[in-house]
Amino acid sequence: MSTHGTRQWRRAVSLFTAAVSVAAAALAAASAPAAAASAPGAPGADAYWNEPSVQGFADAVSGNATASKVWYTVGDGELENAFYPRPDNPDTFGLQYYVTDGSTFTGDEVSDTSHAIALADPTSLEWTQTNTAKNGAYTITKTYVADPARSVILVRTTFDNLSSSPLSLYAQYDPALGNDGMGNTGGTDSSSGDLTASGNGVSSALAASTGFTQTSTGYAGTSGDGAQELTSSHQITTAGQSAATAGHITQTARIPVVSGGTTTFTLALAFDTSQSAAVSAATASLNAGFPAAESAFRSGWHSWQSGLNAPPSSVTGDAKLKEQYEVSLMEVKADEDKTYTGGFVAAPVTPWGASVSADSAGQHGYHLVWTRDEYQMATALLAAGDSTDANDALNYIFQYEETSTGYVKQNSWLDGTQEWGGVQEDQVAFPIVLAYQLGRSDAATWSKVQLLADYLVANGPATGEERWEENGGYSPSTMAAEVAGLVCAANIATANGATAKATTYLAKADSIQAAVDTDTYTTTGSLAGGSYYVRITPNGNPNNGDTVNIANGGGSYDERSIVDAGFLELSRLGVKPADSSQITNSLAAVDATIKTTIPGEGTYWGRYDHDGYGETSTGGDYTGQGIGRVWPVLSGERGEYDVQTGDTTDAKSMLSSMADAANDGYQISEQIWPTASADGFTQGKPDNSATPLMWAMAQYVRLAIDISAGRTVETPAIVAQRYANGNPTAQVAVTFDENATTTWGQNVYVVGSIPALGDWNTGAAVPLSSAGYPVWSGTVSLPANTSFQYKYIKKNPDGSITWESDPNRSYTTGASGSVTLNDSWR
Repeated sequence: MSTHGTRQWRRAVSLFTAAVSVAAAALAAASAPAAAASAPGAPGADAYWNEPSVQGFADAVSGNATASKVWYTVGDGELENAFYPRPDNPDTFGLQYYVTDGSTFTGDEVSDTSHAIALADPTSLEWTQTNTAKNGAYTITKTYVADPARSVILVRTTFDNLSSSPLSLYAQYDPALGNDGMGNTGGTDSSSGDLTASGNGVSSALAASTGFTQTSTGYAGTSGDGAQELTSSHQITTAGQSAATAGHITQTARIPVVSGGTTTFTLALAFDTSQSAAVSAATASLNAGFPAAESAFRSGWHSWQSGLNAPPSSVTGDAKLKEQYEVSLMEVKADEDKTYTGGFVAAPVTPWGASVSADSAGQHGYHLVWTRDEYQMATALLAAGDSTDANDALNYIFQYEETSTGYVKQNSWLDGTQEWGGVQEDQVAFPIVLAYQLGRSDAATWSKVQLLADYLVANGPATGEERWEENGGYSPSTMAAEVAGLVCAANIATANGATAKATTYLAKADSIQAAVDTDTYTTTGSLAGGSYYVRITPNGNPNNGDTVNIANGGGSYDERSIVDAGFLELSRLGVKPADSSQITNSLAAVDATIKTTIPGEGTYWGRYDHDGYGETSTGGDYTGQGIGRVWPVLSGERGEYDVQTGDTTDAKSMLSSMADAANDGYQISEQIWPTASADGFTQGKPDNSATPLMWAMAQYVRLAIDISAGRTVETPAIVAQRYANGNPTAQVAVTFDENATTTWGQNVYVVGSIPALGDWNTGAAVPLSSAGYPVWSGTVSLPANTSFQYKYIKKNPDGSITWESDPNRSYTTGASGSVTLNDSWR
């Protein structure tokens, strides 16, 4: 039996479906032209990415999830975008239904219904949209899952005709295959009756469990566009029409429904490298049925979650906060690619996409990898208990973002192809910090870390661009990352016996840490008390009034008049104590300048004063200049600072601020609209910037965990210990000499109660040299005047650990100098 025949046999099981299909097919046959006509008006209207209203994002993560290389966003009542075969390759403008009575009205889901969004299953990303016609004639309920066995999006649809007259239902699909809205062709597959399209090496097939009774492909904005036909004449008169010339095409299909009451069916949108393969995938998914795909979809998410830590107590007592935590964490996971494992794009959207041309391939929006954002997502996953994906993220960075010189690409496509060519020193440092947090000190990791650290030594502390990617110079946030990266690199160097490198890295770290204040802390400012960290200083002199040009049309200003909250990286990364006067003074400056409190919502901060990255004053899309609005992710960063100072009440307030800024689908955006509701925006809710921003989703997860832990779990302990008093702690060179006999393949390590000795983590234990066998030896720089406990371990060839017997050994370092501890295995 052919696959097409199998699908027809399955459909025949439903007497209703069969009856409706036969009747409708007869009607279609009577009205169809003898041969498929070519659509007029090629190449169609200009194409634009239109993705600002996302309320849900999903993919399948089951055990066979690599077979399902499709991601999708839903919002505004429709399926907004699908991505295949990677989340940096958008393939659609939208998929929605049109409804008409054939004579007096035609309504579409986006414009003519009110929308509701919910999770069909709160522990998987199974989204349900309920759209109610504004004229009261119908409701449409749609539940989405990605088929875990293939690259197909299934949409279980229930159409309720609430009117007293028969209504017709049409699916309207707008392909933008291969990230190109102007490069598509399409028509109706002669065998299956599915709508098929191709462009830029990607093909799609749209099919329904009921079959279609009419299909048409036209060019957007022309007389042959199905949406135009339905709107103007309430029917399709171009059945069978195809579009053979590449352009901006639209595809329309009539779905048989009962004349009154309820019809339930499944729509399948499949992707592959050829039309025939896409049709086969759609057929297979429909044959297997929505319940089977739904069960496998849910099972995959449940299996992944079972390996995580339980949600933190900071959210378990509040249903809204807990759901925000669950969705944020799942969507960070969903953001991962399946071809380049460990690759995470910054967001599955194009900010202000309605003004971004999609007329040719190559537009990227936030569908790129930024190592900075990848680091934020990896640390959130690690904090939640997913060390596998965090390790994959680090491996991805090492393989695709880091170059042979230690330079880290500013951003890239998932295959590593570089897009922008700027230098962000924080992106060079963050992978080193992540390696330390993961306890990675193996030789392969060290080889990658060494390149990164050497780059920081040669090029820091000045950076080509700081965290906002707009200006170069001396930035407290970048310098914080550099210091943390170098201290962590020294730890990994020591674990690999590279003591000279460790000494070099620590010296550079200490010099940058000492220079943060002299290079970026002004004492002649005009804000607050006059003393605070500036956002950036071009020449390392924060008091001479150098001019900073805002790169997004914001103007030019004295460096001392521009502040951001990036200095909080100094405390979060352990480079300065949270209660240092420089940080508290700077908080007063940013609070007086870029803080916004929205009644009934929360407290938020802008990136920096004079920011021009945002909608225009009238709410128009950003096209090169505008007005920067407040960013919820910065509330999360402030909450982490509150955790460090013990202000749990305010930290919880910041967590709530982030949750309150999310839309109905729990999506936390890049920016929110801070003033009274106007211009199509709701005060305190997402504007048309990136929604969701995965950095913000990850920040929410990490803050929730921090509050419950009573500490910022991301802070590298070895950095915080070194600068606990605000300056580099004096060090003592401690040599560990352990007399121990071993068998072939065994190696001896020392591990202990302080960060430099791994904090009892055997993965971060310090290896000892066997050069003087049977004495194993290694020298480690430890903080002066510090008491610690330690033990020796043997790592066996099979990876198991043999500990020496109790009790723990103890030692207290002196004020300076060096010491040798002579021990024997016990």
